[in-house]
Amino acid sequence: MHKLWASTYKEFLLLTRDIGGIAILFIMPIVLIITITIIQDSSFKTISDTKIPILLVNNDNGRVSETIISSLTASNTFQVIQKDKEQEARDLVFKGNYQLAIIIPEKLSSDLDKKVNQNVEGILSKFRLEEEEKEIQPEETILSKEVRLYFDPATQLTFKSSVKNGIDKMISKIETQSIYKAFHEQVSEDDTEVIFETDNFISFKEIVPKQGDKEIIPNSAQHNVPAWTLFAIFFIIVPLSINIVKEKNQGTFVRLRTNPVSYAIVLGGKTTVYLAVCLIQFTLMLAIGVFLFPKLGLPTLDVSGRIFNLFIVAFFAGLAAIGLGLLLGTVAKTQEQSAPFGATFVVILAALGGVWVPVFVMPKFMQLLSNISPMNWGLNAFYDVFLRNASFIELVPEIILLLLFFIITALISIVYNEKKNAV
Repeated sequence: MHKLWASTYKEFLLLTRDIGGIAILFIMPIVLIITITIIQDSSFKTISDTKIPILLVNNDNGRVSETIISSLTASNTFQVIQKDKEQEARDLVFKGNYQLAIIIPEKLSSDLDKKVNQNVEGILSKFRLEEEEKEIQPEETILSKEVRLYFDPATQLTFKSSVKNGIDKMISKIETQSIYKAFHEQVSEDDTEVIFETDNFISFKEIVPKQGDKEIIPNSAQHNVPAWTLFAIFFIIVPLSINIVKEKNQGTFVRLRTNPVSYAIVLGGKTTVYLAVCLIQFTLMLAIGVFLFPKLGLPTLDVSGRIFNLFIVAFFAGLAAIGLGLLLGTVAKTQEQSAPFGATFVVILAALGGVWVPVFVMPKFMQLLSNISPMNWGLNAFYDVFLRNASFIELVPEIILLLLFFIITALISIVYNEKKNAV
């Protein structure tokens, strides 16, 4: 025990001598989490504070176009800017000045009414509801209409899909109401009599988890704090591996081998110090979410009743990150090998783990690979606590995986070092 304490104290002295390195370990994750949360906050709000300016060219000037414009304006998502010419709107969008331009074709309202009336009259004639002596007039050919959408080439596919689905739903509702209106006019003698109800019969309602009588609605803080805290924790492998490589190159390990100190004791001292760094990082991140975020106009991070489980997850996630750092530092021969590889490998693990992109949108093969990423285990455990109100027992599977990962990487480091230095 005395040897472990001595090794831990040595690591503490080495770490505290590099004040700049310590500052980077604590300050950069804070800057990262604040920046990402501010950027992504609007996507988690039910009502955004900013509206997206879009262009609209109204060649119809009828009932349908008025409905489209009023629906877009009432959505509180778009700021509708009307233009006279399609060419002008298209050029502005393709240059990146606007995200979207909507072009409403000519005679959309009148042709829609004509087409609906034709269809309704055709249906009613099949049931012999029209006067038999009425002369059948040849039907006018009415071409289908298309609402053209121009997107900025840099626009994300998710935005495109949501806009197209919203406009398609809007147009479908207008067509349905037109059909009801046409039927009403054909079969009802009294214009004031309501035969068809045009309100939606089927609606959607989201059921969210509740804690007592309070609904639990996820916000940007609950998504970003665990994800980017975990990213910062795993970035500990870079300074840790550099520290081990530096000691090997400076001859510190050679001097340690002359004393009755095992490599496990050396790694134990490093694990203790760097685990403390990870937990301090985590504490700072929580403090930022609880106290600073409200000052910046961001959602407050709710940690009530979750502190114990959060620190348990952070503890074992820190162990997994340290185990990876120990292995990398043991295997690497130079700092030029450990630093770039460590930084790149953390980014790869973050991508696989769902920090950058949700796992469910990945290809099937990548979803399978994500199951072997320790960052995926840690992120799922954090989400279980923050968003799913999981108990400690429900966290055990992820905790066991993180602990096993640390044990395996630490054992590989010890065995590799012993074989390498065997006489």
